[in-house]
Order: sequence, then C-alpha cells, then structure tokens
Amino acid sequence: MIRAVLAALLLMTFGPSSVAQSNDVYSFDSRAEEQRFQTLISELRCPKCQNQNIADSNAPISKDMREEVYQMMSEGARNEEIVDALVSRFGEFVRYKPEVDRRTILLWATPVIAVAVGFLVVAIIVIRARRNGVNEPALTDEERTRASRILAEGDYDRKP
Repeated sequence: MIRAVLAALLLMTFGPSSVAQSNDVYSFDSRAEEQRFQTLISELRCPKCQNQNIADSNAPISKDMREEVYQMMSEGARNEEIVDALVSRFGEFVRYKPEVDRRTILLWATPVIAVAVGFLVVAIIVIRARRNGVNEPALTDEERTRASRILAEGDYDRKP
C-alpha cells in the first residue's frame, strides 16, 4: 500500500515535467540544422522574461516561439525571414542586437556620445586649470625676502 502511494506521488511529481520536456524535442536532418536552430533560439529574447533567450526560458510564449522557429525552418525559411517574422509579431525587443536604422541609431550612438562628452569635460577642466595656473602672479622680490625672513625666524603665527 505504501509503495503504491509513493509511486503515485512520484508519478504526479515527475510525470508532468517529463511529458512537458518531451514536447520540446525536435528532430533535425543534420547536425548543422540543429546548430542553426540552437543559434536562432539563443539570439532571440523572451518577451515575458525580458532578459532571457527563448532557449533558456520556460515561459509558454518562449515555447510558442521555439515551435514557430522550428516550423519555419522545416518549411525552408532563411534565418533573416525567421527573425523578421518574430520581430513583426513581437516587436524589435526580441532581438538582443537590434539592427542599425533610424529608430535605433540613438541606441547605437549613445556609447560614442558618452565617451565624446567625457573627453570634452576632461579637456575643459584641463584647459581651465592651465589658464588659472598661468594667470597667478609670481611672488615679487619684496614678498620673497619677507617670506624668507619669516621662515628663518620661525615665527609663523605673526601677522603682517
């Protein structure tokens, strides 16, 4: 009796997950096709998980996307066609590396702009420091003599 209960518990616990995993098994004609599939699903982002590719995500939407990639590959679609179809369905967000166009130029240019602004700020600081250093007048002969006398006497607290 106890064995039957334990077997039922094990079946209920591990049964559904093994069935779900068997649905994600895809058959390919060659190793190259399988690698192509793995590359595609690792380059596409899960819309629900937001920072996980569809290869690693367990979300239902990722499963649907994997199915769609597999189906389109089976129909002979090129990688670009597959990615374009998913982008048109889910938006540009599903790409980890969005293409450079008018909508994404700021995204791609931001690092260059940030570095340029940083160099500009450093250049301004250096130029101002040099200008301030050059404009400061040197000590006159009278001031040097007075400073030497004060240092020689050791009376530092004396005010002029």
